[in-house]
Amino acid sequence: MSRSKFWDPTGEQFGMPTWPRKMAPDGYATRRQLRAMGLRPGGQPVAGQLLWRSRKARRSGGTGAAWLYLVELALPVRPMTPGKQAGLDAAMRKRRTCPQCDQVRDYCIPKSLGICVECQFADEDEYAFAA
Repeated sequence: MSRSKFWDPTGEQFGMPTWPRKMAPDGYATRRQLRAMGLRPGGQPVAGQLLWRSRKARRSGGTGAAWLYLVELALPVRPMTPGKQAGLDAAMRKRRTCPQCDQVRDYCIPKSLGICVECQFADEDEYAFAA
């Protein structure tokens, strides 16, 4: 196993156990990995981190990071309740309703337009057929 500048399993250099990307030991997982297993961190403290060089992470000096949690302390994801589902459905319906024509569309209304695509380009369609 090759060691890099991010290899710090004791936490001496970074203050918490740190591994290079894709090199975390078994028993640790990121939030996304926990979610894929049907788990959530459940209030446990961060147990470690993954670090890697990243051109996208300019704010942090070119270093990407992901927190790790212990899988054995993770709790199951809370089930979706009927009230929560109704709230999410209402929010999505609001995002799909055009404020100009009040029709519910099959897609979310683009924030850049503020109205549905059909309302935005209705005038252009008329001119296209007239030519």
